[in-house]
Parts: sequence; C-alpha cells; structure tokens
Amino acid sequence: MALDAPTRERIDSLVASNDVMLFMKGNHDAPQCGFSATVIRILDTLIPDYATVDVLSDPALREGIKEYSEWPTIPQLYVKGEFIGGCDIIQELFESGELRKQLGIEIGAVAPPELTITAAAAEGLRGATADAGPDQVLHLVVNARYQSSLFLGPVSDNSIEVVANGVAFRMDPLTASRANGITIDAVDTPQGRGFRIDNPNAPQVHTMSVAQLRDRLASGEPFEFMDVRTSDERQKACIEGSKQMTEEEARRLEALPRDTPIVFI
Repeated sequence: MALDAPTRERIDSLVASNDVMLFMKGNHDAPQCGFSATVIRILDTLIPDYATVDVLSDPALREGIKEYSEWPTIPQLYVKGEFIGGCDIIQELFESGELRKQLGIEIGAVAPPELTITAAAAEGLRGATADAGPDQVLHLVVNARYQSSLFLGPVSDNSIEVVANGVAFRMDPLTASRANGITIDAVDTPQGRGFRIDNPNAPQVHTMSVAQLRDRLASGEPFEFMDVRTSDERQKACIEGSKQMTEEEARRLEALPRDTPIVFI
C-alpha cells in the first residue's frame, strides 16, 4: 500500500507534535506484541510520559509508517522528530546508555543502593531463581513513574549489581538512582506467593480536604497549585492562585525537583 498524502501528513503531525512518539501494536496499557511490550518497558524505565499510537486500528497508518521511515517492522520510535529504530535497536541503545542520552536524561556516577530484603523474601527469591538458566539473573527495575518490578533476564553491559541478604540483583543506573532504601518482603496474594516492594523515594499522594487546602493557602508555604478540570469548569468556579493543567505545564512540572509539593484540583 503506497503512502498517500493524508497519511503522510498525519504521521508528520504526530512526529512533530510529540517529543517522544512510539508507533506500536496496541497501546501503552495493553501492548499487542512482545516487541511493543519490550519497548514500552524500556521507555517507562526512562521517562514518565510519551505518546503512542496503535497501528493495528488503522491499516493505512500500519503500512504507511513503514514507507515513511523506510523500516519494515513495528514498533518504531521517534525522538524529537528523529527516527530511532525498532525493538532490537532500541534495546541496544538502552543497554549502552545511548537512548538515555538521546532522550536528554543526564545522570552522574551512581552508587549501588542499599536494599532491605526480608528473610521470607530472600527465601522466595532464591526459590524463584533456582531453575533459571546460566545466563538469567534477577533484575530490579524502578521506572520513571516509580513503579517497581522484578524479572529474570540476561546481564546488560551497563547494569549495576547489588547483593542484599544473599540475593544478587542487577539494575540499570536510573533504577539504582531511584532504589536506595527499598524494602522487599514476601506476601500472600489471591494468585499465590508474591513480593511487595516498598520504595521511600516514590512520590507520596494523599487526599486533602477543603479545610486543609484553605489552611495551606493561608500559611504562605510555596507549592504548585494545578487545576486539572476543563476550561468550562474553571469558568464556573476557580480558586485564585491555581493554574490550569496543560501540556506545557505538565512538562514544567516534570522538570521540578521530586520533593516539590503539588496540589491538584
């Protein structure tokens, strides 16, 4: 199928209007192929937000993006208008640290984090890894949204090893920078024995009453005050000092220090 002008214009617009644009099978929450799921996991490790488009729902886009990029497979990643590649290339760039640089993420030297592994968790993790192949090691990942996960996989060149309570973990440098103080414990779930990962570095979210907000505003203590409602809702009622959430404001908030207090309406 040839790339027609409307499809080319649509792809041009998607690539130009999103700093990070992933053409994939499925969507972020439900990838429809293993390659798309792998790229989602990598991007989630690096950045909290990015745009995706499901090519399965649009045959013209599915074929058109291949001609547009001169690349035969899906997924395809663009960063600031530049085509990066498919799953294999993205994996290589991630493991070498080059993808992090292309995304503008700078980190200095990272010390191995301190982890606390309970006796029950250590026993369970040793049992879970007992039958792993010789090239499979235990990885800990803390993504850009501070969601944590454990999985078995091969060792990557830039990974950091941490041993806690006799259990060896591998993690990428960004995870290491987010993982200090993590506690891993064994828990019983409806699906069976599992692990709970508590990270003190994760942003804390709490509800706030109207009275508490009034007191916070009266205190004069600085904080970011964001209104996520629509423009029509703000016209009906708006609290003085709040800002409407926009894409520009979202990017500004992402660049703030992690300990910045933010209140959302």
